[in-house]
Amino acid sequence: MTAQAGKDVLLKIGDGGSPESFTTLAGLRAKTLSLNARAVEVTHADSPGRWRELLDGAGVRNAAISGAGIFVDSAADETVRGVFFDQAKRSFQVIVPDFGVIEGPFLVTALEYSGRHDGEASYSLSLASAGALNFSAL
Repeated sequence: MTAQAGKDVLLKIGDGGSPESFTTLAGLRAKTLSLNARAVEVTHADSPGRWRELLDGAGVRNAAISGAGIFVDSAADETVRGVFFDQAKRSFQVIVPDFGVIEGPFLVTALEYSGRHDGEASYSLSLASAGALNFSAL
């Protein structure tokens, strides 16, 4: 994979329809996707060389998305704010150029607003996976 511009990483939210249609959340300047898996340790007294052993396929997987940006699109702000206050699972997509698309249900777990008196209003948000995610290569 060659170097990519950060602006090319897209975060999109689904409309809940069938079929689902996704809209880019405008105004995000910084985006992060974290994929994690918690391992299940099964080390015991007879483990070879007393090395730690982990159980295959037993860990809990999760994903977290965070982003920060400015209000350039009031519709995106209204959508995210509504999803946060409803605490409803919504489908999101993260598109990473030359890597793939991760799609699935997420909850908005944090929504922060800030601004300087002589600057623009900004926001940051955090999402936590709330079900099975799908990956498709680009």
